[in-house]
Amino acid sequence: QVQLVESGGGLVQAGGSLRLSCAASGRTFSSYATGWFRQAPGKEREFVAAISWSGGNTYYADSVKGRFTISRDNAKNTVYLQMNSLKPEDTAVYYCAAATNDYYSSSSYRYWGQGTQVTVSS
Repeated sequence: QVQLVESGGGLVQAGGSLRLSCAASGRTFSSYATGWFRQAPGKEREFVAAISWSGGNTYYADSVKGRFTISRDNAKNTVYLQMNSLKPEDTAVYYCAAATNDYYSSSSYRYWGQGTQVTVSS
């Protein structure tokens, strides 16, 4: 069993930066691919970024490519999402998820965190 806890969300002005963290419990976390998803009010949950278990491969939605960076520290059981050049349209609840065989598909992830709110003001 893996439990995920996100942190680092908040209110930031457009153009600013935030770093989200996803802290995991469970010794098997380091063997799982991990992703970040987001859900804005009235919209479906969408893929943001994902990283392989080793950190050697990363994947991004076109909407965040070049602005967001996903990384992981398996010694700390933590995955990060560095978000730069934030836009109002990045406003959403951001969720961390782990254990998947399809990085882009939310339904394929086995474990989910509770989410952290990110609000970008214009």
